[in-house]
Amino acid sequence: MDRISWDQYFMAQSHLLAMRSTCTRLTVGATIVRDKRIIAGGYNGSIAGSPHCIDEGCYVIDNHCIRTIHAEMNALLQCAKFGVPTADAEIYVTHFPCLQCCKALIQAGIKAVYYAQDYKNHPYAIELFKNAGVKVEHVELHEKVIDLSKISQ
Repeated sequence: MDRISWDQYFMAQSHLLAMRSTCTRLTVGATIVRDKRIIAGGYNGSIAGSPHCIDEGCYVIDNHCIRTIHAEMNALLQCAKFGVPTADAEIYVTHFPCLQCCKALIQAGIKAVYYAQDYKNHPYAIELFKNAGVKVEHVELHEKVIDLSKISQ
């Protein structure tokens, strides 16, 4: 039996998380990993208890939906809420992080960012990651990484 790589495993998890997104403009998922263990996950959506984009539409200002919290931030906030350290952890994200998420990831001590799709890759974000020594790697999810026919019954 062939096993999928760790990168594909964690990126698949991020894509599953993205399926929970409540923003209609872009679905994003993020998985924070330390020592090959998932410590948190997040997707872009509204603050708990507030209206969601899927219910009331996106709240767009300057071509950006301000109703949602980004997937990376939700994953980091989950760690903060439950007292899980993020220093030296890695994050797998379906899309390249925005500039604000980039800064938060660096401040949280994330040492590597793996992303599946380019998305408005801000030059300053790339520079900040480089200056902070954060590894950034493009890791596409292979289309058939989850093949249910290979699962024994």
